[in-house]
Amino acid sequence: MDPPNLLLLLLLMFASTINAQFPANYCGLTGNFTLNSTYQTTLTTLLSSISTANFLSLSYGFFNASASVSGAFQTLYVFGLCRGDLTAMSCRACLDALASDMRRLCPLQKEALLYTGNCIIRYSNTSFFGVVATGPNYVASSAEDVSSPETYDTAMKKLLNGLWAEAAGGGSLRKYASGNESAGPEMIYALVQCTPDLTEQQCSDCLVLGVQAIRDCCDRYTGARYMMPNCMILYETNHQFFDPVSEPLPLPPPPLLLPPPPSQEVDVLPSPPGEVADEMITAESLQFDFATIKAATNNFSDSKKLGEGGFGVVYMGQLSNGQEIAVKRLSRNSSQGEVEFKNEVMLLARLQHRNLVRLLGFCLEGVEQLLIYEFVPNSSLDRFIFNTLNRVNLKWDRRHKIIMGVARGMLYLHEDSRLRIIHRDLKASNILLDSYMNPKISDFGMAKLFELDQTRAKTNRIVGTYGYMAPEYAMCGTFSVKSDVFSFGVLILEIVSGRRNNLYSMNNDVEALPGYVWKNWKAGSISNIIDPSITSNLSIEIVRCIQIGLLCVQEKAASRPTMASVLLMLNSHSVTLQVPSRPAFFMHRGAESNMPNTQDYNLRVNGVERSRSKSNQFSKNEASMTEPYPR
Repeated sequence: MDPPNLLLLLLLMFASTINAQFPANYCGLTGNFTLNSTYQTTLTTLLSSISTANFLSLSYGFFNASASVSGAFQTLYVFGLCRGDLTAMSCRACLDALASDMRRLCPLQKEALLYTGNCIIRYSNTSFFGVVATGPNYVASSAEDVSSPETYDTAMKKLLNGLWAEAAGGGSLRKYASGNESAGPEMIYALVQCTPDLTEQQCSDCLVLGVQAIRDCCDRYTGARYMMPNCMILYETNHQFFDPVSEPLPLPPPPLLLPPPPSQEVDVLPSPPGEVADEMITAESLQFDFATIKAATNNFSDSKKLGEGGFGVVYMGQLSNGQEIAVKRLSRNSSQGEVEFKNEVMLLARLQHRNLVRLLGFCLEGVEQLLIYEFVPNSSLDRFIFNTLNRVNLKWDRRHKIIMGVARGMLYLHEDSRLRIIHRDLKASNILLDSYMNPKISDFGMAKLFELDQTRAKTNRIVGTYGYMAPEYAMCGTFSVKSDVFSFGVLILEIVSGRRNNLYSMNNDVEALPGYVWKNWKAGSISNIIDPSITSNLSIEIVRCIQIGLLCVQEKAASRPTMASVLLMLNSHSVTLQVPSRPAFFMHRGAESNMPNTQDYNLRVNGVERSRSKSNQFSKNEASMTEPYPR
């Protein structure tokens, strides 16, 4: 939205109020949509969703949403930014009002941007998240001169330079700073802010341009506003026009020290009594008071339950500041609860990625062991793709976005984080969906920590979910990044087909989902694979995703791609895909007798005990129940 010929620069003079010239609007020149079209319907729905947006997001001053335009093979993106000192209610009111103005001022334009003194709203059919736009700009200044321009300029430079560095160093929730500086007889008050999707460097670059523009145009005046699509600078003299921030940012977790894992079996071993609590002392900023969580969940009321599994119950809660949380209360009688608790806290505290569920903290008090997560309102992916009513809301663009997000999260675990982590239980019920249907990988209770140069390991303790397990892991206990890739491949095929990885009859043969998909793919019967509720048109992108999924579920681990290769294949249609070999059908006959299908199958420990007499294959294995919310 910022080619030079479209640059909008408004330099406005005013005498009494800086807000007098708002809203300032820019209606794009990329074309118009048709009145009452699906484009307009989608845009109206997105703008209206501000009224129901998550209050936590608005507390940090931003709103973003996207949706595919039905039948148009394009996506609409909406972003809103409020001043960091606004309350969630004030932010919502500002964005709502601006959205209403947008429909009036830019009624049919395919992209638009509006400014007010308190918020910015922007939409386009081209993604602009994480991209710095230097225009269109909005500049306004007061008409009153400062008493000592040179003194004022020096103080202004000092103040703004400090503020932009502080704002740029903010996290992914908010990049905002405010403060004041004395300029002789006058006091300068200023705030600076970037959209939180920018990196630290991008925010710095944006604000540096703004600081220079302010000094060039306006620092001889007693007040000014400089606004760009990704950042803003506001200042006034002798008037503190901003309030303390409405929602303080959570403290970052301190560095946690982990002992190096053994070279082969890397399970976290049981600890002597008290050892877990002692190790948690280094994470004091993550620790919640039990009374706080008890109050947040209404004394762990049944009405607050989100899910239940072998390791405990998950509750929805709300802290006193309005923040919604998910609380996992580990079972008191779980023999593995303390180990799983230690494993997940120590791992998740180090992991920060938009496609991983975020651990907010923990609680250890007596026999109580609690994990506190961000609340993810749209539950888990399986409740959409395997539900006849809900799946119609998952059109292809949204499903493809989920596939891409999970791929990015898995690549982070395997290669991009400071640790190399094998998830071991990737499945549809462990993919949570936020307010905007962005995927977040959850449930790290079974995760394994690898040394950076370690490629695989072997265990006698098979855990996870049959149907998603790679054959080498289910049968021999060998796991690696490639066993996670196998699980990801099954997930792709489930997302595309809308089918669980059950057993299917085909030409007098019984096939699991990967085999069923492979046979139809080989026969050219692609329409038999695709969920009819996705689309009436067969796209190259859907066909490629099927083939990528089949490459991931090949029998030999060495034949499967890495997650880096998977993401490259998903991102680029120019990458030539290999021909996948037939997937393995690896379910053990003894296990099959106990499993009518492989649907989200989890064995409890007593289930393993019952199966020992029927199958020597599982004589040394133990598996654990998982639940559709973070363990």
